Amino acid sequence: MYDFIIVGAGSAGCVLANRLSSNPNIKVCLVEAGPKDSSLMVHVPLGIIGMMHSKKMNWRYYTEQEPNLNGRRLFWPRGKTLGGSSASNAMCYIRGHACDYDKWAALGNEGWGYQDVQPYFKKSECQERGGNAYHGDSGPLSVSDLRIKNPLSEAFIKAAKQAGHKLTQDFNADEQEGVGYYQVTQKNGQRCSTAVGYLRPAEQRENLTVITDALTTKVTFDGTKATGIEYLKGGSTHTLQCSGEVLLSGGAINSPQLLLLSGVGNKDQLNQHGIPVVCDLPGVGENMQDHLDVLAVTRERTFYSVGFSPVALLRSMKGIVDYLLFRKGNFTSNIAEAGGFVKSSPELAVPDIQFHFSPCFLDNHGLNLWQTVRHGYSLHACNLRPKSRGRLTLRDSNPATPPRINANYLGNEEDIEVMVKGIKLSREILKQPAFDCYRGAEVYPGKDVQSDEALKAFIRRKAESIYHPVGTCKMGIDDMAVVDPQLKVRGITGVRVVDASIMPTLIGGNTNAPTIMIAEKASDMILDEQLKKSEKSQELEVEVL
Repeated sequence: MYDFIIVGAGSAGCVLANRLSSNPNIKVCLVEAGPKDSSLMVHVPLGIIGMMHSKKMNWRYYTEQEPNLNGRRLFWPRGKTLGGSSASNAMCYIRGHACDYDKWAALGNEGWGYQDVQPYFKKSECQERGGNAYHGDSGPLSVSDLRIKNPLSEAFIKAAKQAGHKLTQDFNADEQEGVGYYQVTQKNGQRCSTAVGYLRPAEQRENLTVITDALTTKVTFDGTKATGIEYLKGGSTHTLQCSGEVLLSGGAINSPQLLLLSGVGNKDQLNQHGIPVVCDLPGVGENMQDHLDVLAVTRERTFYSVGFSPVALLRSMKGIVDYLLFRKGNFTSNIAEAGGFVKSSPELAVPDIQFHFSPCFLDNHGLNLWQTVRHGYSLHACNLRPKSRGRLTLRDSNPATPPRINANYLGNEEDIEVMVKGIKLSREILKQPAFDCYRGAEVYPGKDVQSDEALKAFIRRKAESIYHPVGTCKMGIDDMAVVDPQLKVRGITGVRVVDASIMPTLIGGNTNAPTIMIAEKASDMILDEQLKKSEKSQELEVEVL
C-alpha cells in the first residue's frame, strides 16, 4: 500500500518522486516501463545519436499515415528509461514565451500564468552562470553553457546577424527573440536528466520504491475512485494499491492511452474495444499538438561537421580522449548547439519560428546512417504555435499495442504558410557570407525548389516532428478538458495527470523544461493538500479528546 503511485519515470515522474518522498511520512512508488538509465548513450551527450536507434530505451512510435504529408508515417521517438525523454533529448533548456502561460490562465486555468509558473522554473534550476531575477542556482536540474562550440555553429550565429537578426545571450530572460547558443541540461559535460538531477538523490530513501521494466496496464478503480494499478513485469501481472492518488506521468502518448485502457475516455471508443466504462470523458486523447519541423541542408567542404572521413576520424579520436580525461570536446555536443527565435512577419508580437542549427548532415532523424556519414550542416525551422489539432485513439485493448497517433499536421492551412516563411528565412541565413568558406551544394530543399508551391510540396514530402507532442489530457474548464487546474482528472477521484499532456496549448519552444516546471508545481499542490489533511486530522483528534 502506497500513498502515491507515479506511473512513468520521465521528465515529470522523477520530479514527483523526489519532491513527494522528501516527506518521510509519504510512501511513494515510481513505476517505469523501460530499464534503468545505465547506458553510456544516456549520459554521454553525443549518445543522442544512439538513443534514436535504440529499441530498448526508445518507444519508437510512428504516427498513422498523415493525409497532409503525402500519407507518410512520421517517427516519434520518446524516452523509455529512467529520465524518460530527458534522458534522450537534445538537452536544450528553453522555457517558452511568457505569453504562452498567460494564455493558459486566460483559458480558465487559474494559477498557471507566467508570474505563477516562473518561480517553479527557478526552483528546478541550478544555473551555471548564477542566479538572478530569471534563474535559480540551487535546484536539482543543472543548466550550463556548451563545453564545445563547433565552428559551423559560430558561423550560423554570424550569418543570422548578417541576415538582420539580433543576438541574445539568454532565451529565458525578458526577451526571447534573437539567435545564439543554447544552454543545455548538462553537468560537468554529462547529461543531467531528471533521473540524474532528481531521482539519484532520492533513490536511497526508505519511503521511495522504484520499479523498472514494468509496463503499467491499467489504473484500478472501486467505482470512480482509483485504488491502484496493475503492471506487467517478467511475464507476470502485479498489483499495487494506493491510499492516496495515482499520478500519471507517461507523457502525451502513454498517459491518455493508460486512461483509455482503464475505462476513462470517450465511451464510444471504450465500447468499441470492450473496455468497461468508468467515466465518459470525451477529451482524452484529443487536442494533440506538436511542432512540425523542416530542414534546410547544405553539404560542407571543410570537414568540421559531424560525419565520417579521415579528418573526422582523427577528431573523434581526440574527442574520446578529451571526454574521458576532461569531460570536454566533441562528445559533449548536443548536436543542436545554436538556434533562435524569430518572427515570420515583422508585425507579429512574439516570435513564431524556432531554429535549431546542427553541424551535421541530417535527414529522417539520423535514422538513415548512409546519410549521416556525409559532411554537411542542417538548419531546422518549426512553426511554434500550430493551429492544427490531432488525436490519439486505441488500436485495441492490449496495453502493449502502440496507440493510433493521428497528428493531423497541416490540417489548418495557415500552418504551412508559416512553414514556407520559415524555410525561406533558413535559406536567407545560410546564404550569408559567414558560410562562404564552408558552403557546398544545397541538398534540401534543392536548387530547383524555389516557388511557394514547390516549397509547400517539399514540406509535405520532407517535414518531420521535432518531438514536442502535448495536449492530449488538456487542462481546462471546458467540456473537452481532461484535468482541472489542480491536474485532477475530471469525473473520477484519486488520479492526476502530471506531464506535457496537460498543456492546453503548445508553448513556443522546447517542452522539457516546461514539463519539469509542471511537475514542480504539481508537487507543491499535492504536498499542500497533504499538509491540510494532516492538520484537519489533528484538529479532529483534539476535538475527540
